[in-house]
Amino acid sequence: MSGELGPVDRLLERAMTLAGAWEARARIATTVGQERALLRLFGVSGLDRAGRPLAAEVVDRYLGGGTRRLAGGIALPFAAALLEYEIGPQALALDVAAGTIDLGLEAEVLHDAGRRTAAEAEVVRLTGLALDRIGANRIARRELLDVLGDAPRPWIGVPLGEADAMDARAVLGGLVRDGADLAVVAVPVGRELADRLHDAGVDIPGRRPYDRPDGTAGGPDDTEEPPSGSQRGLAILRLAADEAAAERRRYVRLASTAPGLAAPEQAVVAAFERIDLVVADPVAEIVDGKIDPDRALADHSFAHRLHRRAGAQVLVGPGPLVVAPDMARGQPSDPLTRAGRALALQALSVALARHGGLTADQVVIGAFPTWLLDERGPTALAIAQVAVRRAVFEGHPAAFIEPPAETGAEATADARWPFVLAATLPYAGGTALILRDVTAARAAYATAGARAAASVAAEVAASSGAPPLAGPALAYAQATVTAALRTLERLADLGWRDVLGEAMGGRRRERLGADAVVERVEAFDPLSD
Repeated sequence: MSGELGPVDRLLERAMTLAGAWEARARIATTVGQERALLRLFGVSGLDRAGRPLAAEVVDRYLGGGTRRLAGGIALPFAAALLEYEIGPQALALDVAAGTIDLGLEAEVLHDAGRRTAAEAEVVRLTGLALDRIGANRIARRELLDVLGDAPRPWIGVPLGEADAMDARAVLGGLVRDGADLAVVAVPVGRELADRLHDAGVDIPGRRPYDRPDGTAGGPDDTEEPPSGSQRGLAILRLAADEAAAERRRYVRLASTAPGLAAPEQAVVAAFERIDLVVADPVAEIVDGKIDPDRALADHSFAHRLHRRAGAQVLVGPGPLVVAPDMARGQPSDPLTRAGRALALQALSVALARHGGLTADQVVIGAFPTWLLDERGPTALAIAQVAVRRAVFEGHPAAFIEPPAETGAEATADARWPFVLAATLPYAGGTALILRDVTAARAAYATAGARAAASVAAEVAASSGAPPLAGPALAYAQATVTAALRTLERLADLGWRDVLGEAMGGRRRERLGADAVVERVEAFDPLSD
């Protein structure tokens, strides 16, 4: 089919080449997010004595001595301090956060060859312990799948909407009894993103500010119960999922989805707590989350290395909706041009994950952009997008993601989605997941409906195979591939400003996290393969 859809091979080649160049540059960069993640990898977790995220506070205090410290990283100074004071990582982190130990002074001892060698050995030891834990979780997943058996694909997933872990634990059991195979847990907004949004005049509801050393506000809400998406919360939910799986005699998956600037820490926590699927899309983070491109690419490059070791699957969405070029031109583009842009950017996220070492089966791809449901002729448009992705992302399982529920007379996408799902499933090939956007009260109905659609589609495919594209769907598919290739070519020539609609030079500082990514000057790599 791929030949009749247009230059699919050229599209793939262009995406892999461009992503390869980005990945090479991202691998030699570090960010404050990566440094926080390394501390978590060493065993630092929870809050400090003032109720602030401990790993973030340690990194912030260290970097407060000068931004050049970021390029050298925190791992070796932290290890040197561990050896100097003969205490564990959590205790050291608490002392650093309290101001009683200055890691800047510990960094000075690294000029001594013997003490540097000892610090490197300590980092290797700590990293080895963490990777052993990650490997044990990967084995545990495989053994549980062998004992309990896996739910048949496609898995039906639903959001776990409870904010507190103990409330979420109670809801999770009910979702599994109602037929859910996977629960999606939202990771809370991290301190860095909250602080940056606060500084930009945007406060996040539900977060209790605390005073930072510079007198501004930010930080997580303190509650008696851990948030469901925190590391402690996910540990509670992992146990609950395993208990529910034992009762049902089928493995139950957990997925996590995190806001911007959180990819490295999300990867560490997911690997430690045996999260099965991580929603992680670097290009969507750049376009939709207004994250600096260099920052997002470096963070996700780090995260991909951990996802590969953990054996987790990564869900890449169907591509962001890009309208900035239209706004710059002053006229809207047609749906197929926007669909082509989405496909191109999705291809880049997938290519980045593959360059990061993930296998095709580990990278789950969004089947089609749900905003198409509001266009004229949405079924033909959706069929074209699903068929194109089957050709472009051969070997990758697909995910059908229900759009957020709408209200009012214009809520057409919400009403159309179940029917378009049933129509497009036969064209998808291997479908891993159907994600419903429902409350716990509607989970039984939603999972039953999704399972019925999947069953009907399986019978259609078994009886006749995926029908060949013809008419409008074929024309839509060809136009999408052409637009996607053109998007990648322009992106390679003009850079991000072609997608973001802004000059990434003078206005780059407006992108979140642009000042917290640098090229590493320290050759020692704690995660060296």
